[in-house]
Amino acid sequence: MLFRPVLNESCRAGAHRLRNYMQKGEYIMFGVLIALLSGALMSVQGVFNTEVTKQTSLWVSSAFVQFSALLVCLVVWLAADRTSFLSLADVQHKYMLLAGVIGAFITVTVVRSMDMLGPARAAMLIVIAQLGVAWGIELTGLFGVEKTPFEWRKLLGMLIAIAGIVIFKWKK
Repeated sequence: MLFRPVLNESCRAGAHRLRNYMQKGEYIMFGVLIALLSGALMSVQGVFNTEVTKQTSLWVSSAFVQFSALLVCLVVWLAADRTSFLSLADVQHKYMLLAGVIGAFITVTVVRSMDMLGPARAAMLIVIAQLGVAWGIELTGLFGVEKTPFEWRKLLGMLIAIAGIVIFKWKK
């Protein structure tokens, strides 16, 4: 196909090229928008998964979610990437390849928490857990992430987020 080499090159260097074309503030705003979209999609997916689970089973629903995600990834890979799957052998820390296993447990735990707590409460707790764990990873430099120093304002932000959950779900 005529466009494939351009598309492949674009996919491999997409973030770098995007960064070159955008001002720093624009690039960050684009990242913010992608993160917000990700959060919205995760909430909708959690509700969908919970409803499918009610009509099938937890493991049938979770397997279908992972299988349909695999199909989408393979179609996009065929259309836009074609990087060899053998490149996975070059991954420095092999434990990083467990991300897919973690993804399966994410699906299961999101479905269970949304069923037990409702979408809003579950989503808030999930986000707080993500924020806390991500911050802990940054503080310790775990998994090769650049280590960042402790900042009181970040702790205050976490406490405010937790207070927000309490206020949001407060019942008289």
